[in-house]
Amino acid sequence: MVRSAVERQFEIIGEALNQLSKIAPDVAARIPDLRRIVAFRNILIHGYASVDDALVWQVLTEKRPALECTLRDLLGDPAEEAPPTTTRADI
Repeated sequence: MVRSAVERQFEIIGEALNQLSKIAPDVAARIPDLRRIVAFRNILIHGYASVDDALVWQVLTEKRPALECTLRDLLGDPAEEAPPTTTRADI
């Protein structure tokens, strides 16, 4: 289940970046390896031959952290800018 969940998240990321490249190519150009990320998504979605679990793990552990940093820089760190949340106990 974990493997499936990780692969699904990569599929979502790849599709989102693919759409970004169409609607905001200037922003997309600031994301390193965007084309490779979209290609990786295509491999996962279409299951060309079979998905290499070692490759998925390598992307997760070695490539994802840099992508996350890049995206946080582009979006601003939402954790710092988000207003405090209200819980039911506060009401």
